[in-house]
Amino acid sequence: MSNQSKPVYLKLRDMIAAAIIDGRYAEGDMLPSVRALAAEQGANPLTVAKAYQQFQNDGLVEVQRGVGMYVVPGAAERLRRSEREVFLREEWPEIRARMDRLGVSAQELLAEV
Repeated sequence: MSNQSKPVYLKLRDMIAAAIIDGRYAEGDMLPSVRALAAEQGANPLTVAKAYQQFQNDGLVEVQRGVGMYVVPGAAERLRRSEREVFLREEWPEIRARMDRLGVSAQELLAEV
């Protein structure tokens, strides 16, 4: 699914997942409040809450009622594995097919780096 056709809550989820993987939200860190992230991203708070709910359902964050949501230990590695699997299963075949259509080889790309 292209990023343009993704629902906003999934785009937010991807953005938060990248921040956790990159360490901007480390294990034990509190995520921004729903309202704060909604204001920062120009999103509806219900949309942010839906994105956060995905992390809670997946056991990647824990809620401390009245305090906030915290990244659980191991969340970054679990997300990294999950994102890698999705990339290899869904995105890489499309990239590879486009490379083939354009006559681009992996060796050419590596030589340019």
